[in-house]
Amino acid sequence: MYIVCSDLEGVLVPEIWINVAEKTGVEELKLTTRDIPDYDVLMQKRLSILHEKGIKIQDIKAVINTLSPLEGACEFFDWLRSKTQVIIVSDTFVEFAGPLMEKLGRPTIFCNSLSIDPDGTISGYNLRQEDGKRKTVLALKSLNYKVIATGDSYNDITMLKEADAGILFRPPEIVIKQFPQFPVTSSYDELKQLIEKEIGIN
Repeated sequence: MYIVCSDLEGVLVPEIWINVAEKTGVEELKLTTRDIPDYDVLMQKRLSILHEKGIKIQDIKAVINTLSPLEGACEFFDWLRSKTQVIIVSDTFVEFAGPLMEKLGRPTIFCNSLSIDPDGTISGYNLRQEDGKRKTVLALKSLNYKVIATGDSYNDITMLKEADAGILFRPPEIVIKQFPQFPVTSSYDELKQLIEKEIGIN
């Protein structure tokens, strides 16, 4: 049996932090795992900026509420769930994900959480587990699933490596160059074709 593990931001929905940066005018928040491979370094930088600029959870949620899945994402995701089981495996946070999960039809998501003070200040973040994307794949393989994984950034690479089939979706050029072993897709139709080929469906 197959199961698909999909990243969220950049694959199914827009990058949340980039949109927060654009709405707040804080350019430094545009940095993502496409730019900084070390997730803790990236998050500590983000938390410092949020504290410095006085940006709170309610400000970020207001931006998230304006976002919709990427064009074609809902149709692709509906197709995928009609063919096989799917889990979204993301480094986003439960406090961010709710509105976007609603727009995707409430799929299962494994992600992290935030520490939030009573006044809405984001004081820290809590990983579900270290290297959680790779460990999700390992756990599913221990249940005798064959795993197909798709993502777009540095933080997806260990998941893609551990999966039976790893696929990059619209990654930056630097990721393509550093990890040439993974097929690269730039559209949902291309991604569907690779998944169909792997699973043996049409």
